[in-house]
Amino acid sequence: MKTRVFAKRSRIHAPAETVFAWHARPGAIERLSPPWDPLKVIQKTGGIETGAEVTMQLKAGPIPYTWQARHIAYAQNRMFCDIQIKGPFAKWEHTHLFEQENKTTCFLEDRIRYALPAHPIGTILMDRMVRKKLTRIFTYRHHTIEADIGLYRARPLQPLRILVSGAGGLIGSALIPFLTTGGHSVFSLVRRSPMRPNEIFWSPAASTLDSLKMEGIDAVIHLSGENIGTQRWTKEKKQRILESRETSTGLLAKTFSKMAVPPKVLVCASAIGYYGNRGDSTMTESDGPGSDFISEVCRRWEAAAAPAVEKGVRVVFLRIGIVLTPAGGALARLLPVFQAGLGGKIASGRQYMSWISMDDLLGAVYYALVDPGLSGPVNAVSPGPVTNAEFSKTLARVIGRPAVFHVPRKAVELVFGEMGKETVLASTRVAPCRLNAAGYPFRHPDLETALRHVLGRV
Repeated sequence: MKTRVFAKRSRIHAPAETVFAWHARPGAIERLSPPWDPLKVIQKTGGIETGAEVTMQLKAGPIPYTWQARHIAYAQNRMFCDIQIKGPFAKWEHTHLFEQENKTTCFLEDRIRYALPAHPIGTILMDRMVRKKLTRIFTYRHHTIEADIGLYRARPLQPLRILVSGAGGLIGSALIPFLTTGGHSVFSLVRRSPMRPNEIFWSPAASTLDSLKMEGIDAVIHLSGENIGTQRWTKEKKQRILESRETSTGLLAKTFSKMAVPPKVLVCASAIGYYGNRGDSTMTESDGPGSDFISEVCRRWEAAAAPAVEKGVRVVFLRIGIVLTPAGGALARLLPVFQAGLGGKIASGRQYMSWISMDDLLGAVYYALVDPGLSGPVNAVSPGPVTNAEFSKTLARVIGRPAVFHVPRKAVELVFGEMGKETVLASTRVAPCRLNAAGYPFRHPDLETALRHVLGRV
């Protein structure tokens, strides 16, 4: 068995104590999991102190495997160390080191001593690939830690008790670790019997939500709603899309209106579909709704929050663009096609795509919580919208594939019907005017930077 060493060392603009505390909070493992190589925590006992254990499920390509780790050393604000008990390596010892540089900066170092199975053949065949993968993962991790802590320190927010709907969805599953590593307590609305102390039952269809369970909640982030992109829009599907948003938002708002002390802020997801198909025109928060089905959905979605507004709750409608993450959504559907070398523009390719990286969406949610001047509609998009043709070329360049194919408009209309016309073929060019005015510092203002980060192609 031949032991190898991998190390990644970065300067973080925060004291070692702050960076160490970030790692010790719930959600750190999930927040550090790159979206192109996600993990699922199956079981966990303790935190990062000696004796704590965690069991995770990961994948090597399409093949799932289990990783069990145990923490064997701990020195507060200086280091902690975990080893593999069960997993793919013959040996794995991961030491996390925190070294104070001065009052405002420290060095974070991840040092891994590992051995590959079936040495020497395993080492010869796999070591280069493993080191490349570790470089991608820990570059992503260090960038994420630096940016998250930088955001918290620039706009500090006292720890809040935050209730989230749609916690298991694409955005919710990324948002919760982001919030908990920031020091906040997160509670989830669930439609089944609660299994954990931080779960609260609700049933929008039955107008059921116990306001007593919400006492002491400082903020609510409302993300739940029927997925609009999973199938053609039949009459029944369209009804579910509308009702899932209007009914759930209405229930939250009416519950607030009956509370003596309601949450101070409601951050409600909406969508840039509010503006409809507007061609090359740039939409801002002052523009009215379009005439499409999804525009009407968004209009009624936002209107359903009126009782909360009347109660004096600060309500922010995040009109969210195309969220870039390989964990789901549009990018996850496009990636296999482009990786196979079959990517290219859709229809004319001139339709605008207003996108936002997942990390910037999380940052926009944070700004909605922390900035008392934000209320009403806020466009959650990057400042760099692109045409579909530009998007296709950039994605192909980032992953090193050609983009010469073309999907005809008629094919999209035939396969997806109205859903295709209002999503894939619609042109919605949106500017984040209110985020810009609030001083939000976009991590990924241009498309190539965003794609390289979420795909680990820095």
